[in-house]
Amino acid sequence: MVLDTPATRPGNPRFSSGPCAKPPVFELSKLADAPLGRSHRAVVGKTKLKAAIEGTREVLGVPADYKIGIVPASDTGAVEMAMWNLLGDRPVEMLAWESFGAGWVTDVLKQLKLQAEIKTAEYGEIVDLATVDTDRDVVFTWNGTTSGVRVPNGDWIKADRQGLTICDATSAAFAQDLPWDKLDVVTFSWQKVLGGEAAHGMLVLSPRAVERLESYTPPWPLPKIFRLTKGGKLIDGVFEGATINTPSMLAVEDYLLALDWARSEGGLAGLMARADANARAVADFVASEPWIENLAVDPATQSNTSVCLKFTDSRITDGAAFAKAVSKRLEEEGVAFDIGAYRDAPPGLRIWCGGTVETADLKALMPWIKWAFEAEIAKPAQVA
Repeated sequence: MVLDTPATRPGNPRFSSGPCAKPPVFELSKLADAPLGRSHRAVVGKTKLKAAIEGTREVLGVPADYKIGIVPASDTGAVEMAMWNLLGDRPVEMLAWESFGAGWVTDVLKQLKLQAEIKTAEYGEIVDLATVDTDRDVVFTWNGTTSGVRVPNGDWIKADRQGLTICDATSAAFAQDLPWDKLDVVTFSWQKVLGGEAAHGMLVLSPRAVERLESYTPPWPLPKIFRLTKGGKLIDGVFEGATINTPSMLAVEDYLLALDWARSEGGLAGLMARADANARAVADFVASEPWIENLAVDPATQSNTSVCLKFTDSRITDGAAFAKAVSKRLEEEGVAFDIGAYRDAPPGLRIWCGGTVETADLKALMPWIKWAFEAEIAKPAQVA
């Protein structure tokens, strides 16, 4: 059976969950002001790095007394830096409901060798946040990039907590409302919601986190690239643009362009509205079809950025092969790149809905998903 292809194609088929689509205004020529071939420690380099820090503060609404630093190795580097510097002072709880959160659990148990309380949930679900003791240090992802499950709010975090909350917010920052008064460490990377270039992480520290850094020395050695203090005092330069290692000034320029675009869209509120509209376009399609569902069970925890879907048709005998075949069809048609589920997640699709994606492109993609599903379900090898 030959099926007619949909009449409309997405203008931009880039729906990858990282690196994510560039802002709609992106052009390489707009990065011409990058100080290439110059030292990042020269005045021009420091000025650009400082602008990236303060632009982050402005768009995200980070409190004035929180420190913001640009660190190596993307979000992974930022999370690891936080855990290696801050954990071990008091009991810790690790929360995981997807692969990256599970990775932080492994690091704490096997690398730092801490005795931690571990709370986990299956893909599509979230741990019972009401059981979390925030008088302990707590490490968690705000938005599970590989599961499409996000924390609904920060109500479960006590205002008078004794522990630190360490939040991997890489798929949430710039798309979801983060309660800064409830978060002591927040990390994210440029290549997610703002579609920046990879390899740079952001580390945001509350005054409570800074106090811990200056009063506590972990029992394990810290490599130079992780060190945030010297002589018991915070290395302030890291949070003013004097990065630990050499950053890419081209990537910095790209991030500055993304921040300017975010401002033009109404800042955080505008970006959240764009992501919500994008996720709604996918949700409306899913609600109209009986063979596909959101992987996230509870609508209150469904992500508005990394939307994960699963096929539910009973005729499918090999879910992984079927989902891969659907993704391949869409890529071959040039209508959707890189939307297969994460390798550790249940088979299905993962569609990025962050603010750099246009809602019209997502609406155009939905009929193509139905077309690819119907083409694959019609193949004898795929049905019982």
